[in-house]
Amino acid sequence: MTTAPGPRAPEARPAEAPLGAELRAVLGLVTPVLHRSAARLWQPRDLRARYLRYLVTMHTVIRASVPLMERALAHCRDAPGRDPAGEPLRRYLAAHIPRERHHDTWLLRDMEAAGLHPGRELARPPSPEVARLVGAQYYWIDHFHPLCLLGYVAVLELNAPAVSLVPLLADRTGLPPAAFDTLRLHAEIDGGHSAAVLTALDESAAPPQVRAAVRLSALHTVQALADVLNALSDATDRTGRPPDREDH
Repeated sequence: MTTAPGPRAPEARPAEAPLGAELRAVLGLVTPVLHRSAARLWQPRDLRARYLRYLVTMHTVIRASVPLMERALAHCRDAPGRDPAGEPLRRYLAAHIPRERHHDTWLLRDMEAAGLHPGRELARPPSPEVARLVGAQYYWIDHFHPLCLLGYVAVLELNAPAVSLVPLLADRTGLPPAAFDTLRLHAEIDGGHSAAVLTALDESAAPPQVRAAVRLSALHTVQALADVLNALSDATDRTGRPPDREDH
């Protein structure tokens, strides 16, 4: 005589990895895309012209950093205590916004030291590549979840320039040391900043759909940032000259 088997106990679901650790692993697979674009940007031929274009373009990106974080912080404050992912994000943004303030002003000084006229350069429309890179974050913050912004921030912080790049660029471009102050400072401080953003992601109790959106934001950022760098190289390859410089 046989008996029917009893009901099977439900299988335990494996615990999810902390979101910051997961995102670091995902980005490790795709950042070679960025490395290839950066290697092309910093090749010796026409490097001076490409670096001058880089200064202008990075200003158009970085001037949006604090406004994006302030927008995300406002969303956190609109839903206090009701969002398990919101409190770690609120703490991170409240601490990080003061550290990022005025970085766009640093770049204006670098542009002037390099002989550029910032007012003239920034009167031109920003590139569509920059609009795609930055603009997507406004959509995700306003129309899905502000935690998506940390996917963008993580890509930028984890791919800071190496400290050794600064003297190499100075030597190959012949520009004065003051033209590299922002690049130097980011190379020195962004290691600590990347740890902070990954910790904030690890501490967030984000539901699966929000975790997926953070990953999507990060992957979009990788490709969009590569497009920004490639557009800089393309523009210099076409013209062989830098943007306008001040007459001295």
